[in-house]
Amino acid sequence: MTAFLLADLGAGSDQRIDDIALLGRESHIREIRKNGLGVALSHETKTIRFENCFSSLDELAGSDLNPDLVIFCVKTHSLAGASEELEGSGILDRNLKKAVFVLLMNGMGNADLLNLPRDRVFEGITSMGVRFAKDGLIELKGTGQTVFEDRIDQETKDFLRGRFEQKGFEIKFVPDFKNHQWNKLFVNSVINPITALTGKTNGIVLSEHLQDTVAKIIDECAKVAAAEGIDVVPETVKSSVYSVAAKTHQNTSSMLQDVQKGKATEIDSINGYVIRSAKRHGVPVPINETLYSLVRSMEPPGSGGI
Repeated sequence: MTAFLLADLGAGSDQRIDDIALLGRESHIREIRKNGLGVALSHETKTIRFENCFSSLDELAGSDLNPDLVIFCVKTHSLAGASEELEGSGILDRNLKKAVFVLLMNGMGNADLLNLPRDRVFEGITSMGVRFAKDGLIELKGTGQTVFEDRIDQETKDFLRGRFEQKGFEIKFVPDFKNHQWNKLFVNSVINPITALTGKTNGIVLSEHLQDTVAKIIDECAKVAAAEGIDVVPETVKSSVYSVAAKTHQNTSSMLQDVQKGKATEIDSINGYVIRSAKRHGVPVPINETLYSLVRSMEPPGSGGI
């Protein structure tokens, strides 16, 4: 998804992006090398071709690329493994010696899983709606604002702002980034587990039968956020959750996609984060605990957890 945001969709079919490299699963990268990355829009499918695509850190280490910026768009449960792989590869002292790292991911607490100097690790959140259709093809289901923490160095800010705004995407750098993270966490804590458990698209959250449940989830999350120093008005949060659910009512949440594919979910960094924070502050969160346990029960054995 990062490549789509920063690359030129208007480029000719024989033109290749040479200042953005992709690193991903072997089968996905193999398809992109062969046919380009397909981006399915509402009315057509665009193809983006890249000069540099890697399916392993060894491949990147063997190249002459020395990226200034690395953007992580992985699932939370993959981040610790990616960090270990980075450390073990030795690439941090070679190709990535001067790189800064940006985590563009769901949930909270992700930066703690990346074993790198904190002054080189930054975070962002995005409201882009994307569905992984198959290797080499993603579907863009909706566009929205992308927010980064303001402490990112100026050179990286200028690069990101230039690329995003050039393509017509909204981008912000904010000093109160944690507030924005919580705002997204409120939405994800409701929509993701409910859709994963019901097998329905985001619109299920609007059901009259779930009104009391949604209110209780939000109330619990709001109390935890308040204990963390975040100023929260539950009714405002509820309006935001319902607004997102209405605007994305036909979307399949990432958590439901993971459950449908029999994969581990990001429940640990969403409702799991709420539960861990609640325990630190002595705040009871029984509904979040129930949702967490139910979703975990649907995951493959050995997926980790609190």
